[in-house]
Amino acid sequence: MTTDDQSTRGAPRRRRTRTTTTATFDRDRGVFMISVAAELAEMHPQTLRMYEARGLITPKRSPKNTRLYSQEDVDRLRRIQAMTVESGLNLAGVETVLELEAQLEKARRELGRMRERAAELEHRMLEEVERVRRAGRAEIVPYGAYEAEGIGRGDERVNIPVERPGRGD
Repeated sequence: MTTDDQSTRGAPRRRRTRTTTTATFDRDRGVFMISVAAELAEMHPQTLRMYEARGLITPKRSPKNTRLYSQEDVDRLRRIQAMTVESGLNLAGVETVLELEAQLEKARRELGRMRERAAELEHRMLEEVERVRRAGRAEIVPYGAYEAEGIGRGDERVNIPVERPGRGD
């Protein structure tokens, strides 16, 4: 037994406390330099520069003009990589796909706004119809109420059926 073993043997054990820290960051904030982004996207930094020149990716810039890539940029680079390697698209095809996706997303947002507006107008219309129905209910005469036989034949009595609110509605 060594002296170190003897000295720690009788000493009370210290409890280790574990603390968990969660870090969050904005997915579109540029935080990765080109070498890190290239490694995360599993491609050469020169490829990132080429994609930037073609307009496929637009990294943020630091005050000293260093490229800074966001997590969204890295995800986009991975998608481009998948389209070129797995799907066999060339960069012109990738540009077309990305442009069509952007147009589709814009159309979806516009459609969502139109649906919200249509729902709002429908709600207002139904409220107005209900208001008019309540306001004019006592004044509305059912269709065909005056089409009874005998109108205009001397002293005959004519019964005209009229529905009144509150009686069997």
